[in-house]
Amino acid sequence: MIYSCFDIGGTAIKFGLIDETGRFRKKGSLPTEAQTEGGPGIVHKVCSLIHRQLTDHPLEGIGLSTAGIVDTERGSIDYALSIPGYTGTDWKGILEKEFHLPCIVENDTNCAALGEWWLGASDMASLFAVTVGTSIGGAFIENGHILHGASRAAGEIAYMRVPAGRLHDVASATYLCRETARQKAADPEKVDGHKVFQFVRQGDASALAALDAFCQNLADGLANIACLCNPDGIVLGGGIMAQEAILRPRLEQALAARLPKMMLPPKGLAFAQRQNDAGMLGALYLLQQKSKLLMIQFGADDAGNFFID
Repeated sequence: MIYSCFDIGGTAIKFGLIDETGRFRKKGSLPTEAQTEGGPGIVHKVCSLIHRQLTDHPLEGIGLSTAGIVDTERGSIDYALSIPGYTGTDWKGILEKEFHLPCIVENDTNCAALGEWWLGASDMASLFAVTVGTSIGGAFIENGHILHGASRAAGEIAYMRVPAGRLHDVASATYLCRETARQKAADPEKVDGHKVFQFVRQGDASALAALDAFCQNLADGLANIACLCNPDGIVLGGGIMAQEAILRPRLEQALAARLPKMMLPPKGLAFAQRQNDAGMLGALYLLQQKSKLLMIQFGADDAGNFFID
């Protein structure tokens, strides 16, 4: 069985053909072009890709991991800050009408967390996943279930306050790059994550000071998460978390300084393994769970074809 899964962000649309075990048969990406083409352009690109996929493979379903606050029951976008014309997009209605296939839609951070829980860094019953990038986001997974909250905003830790300010402002990759540039009196446009860690490996005092501030601020947020959710572990993802050798000892030390041992996550900090694939894998997991529910509700023959009494 082959499923078509997407991870839609403000910069890129990642896509893959994945079997039921989570093995990718094909994958790729293309620019979102969100600011020029907006929501309608994204819909057109996704539909065009699925039509091309169907010429090569029969599909069992479509899974979308997407930026924005998602109404998972309706399969639509409640609110999207960074993509013009995307709020209100009725993904489920559009795709099920066009392709007559089951479809699920979920927030990208939630999907990435679920993908890591299923096939990535986690052997944990419960985990809180933190994605550090342009901003910072989170998701709580327990026994394969996402905690959505009353208004589907659970895990929006960008707005969490710590002593230095909002996590969005003081614990994102954007902050780390800008703070390094400020410390070095450099052009912020020329200091990206790769440059920051190049400076750090060279022992640059300004970059090390910025990194220390970032780690202290992030540890404040992680301590809050540990106190509130008491997960088995915390999984850290996002591009800069590839620098595990540099970040792990600093974050573990800072977290241990903030909490008594009994309140630390029993399985500690884990660093994401599936990275760019995690969102698509999380969407696949949800899609397969939906298929199982349909089989229970309506019944199916041995070939997996649904029937209704």
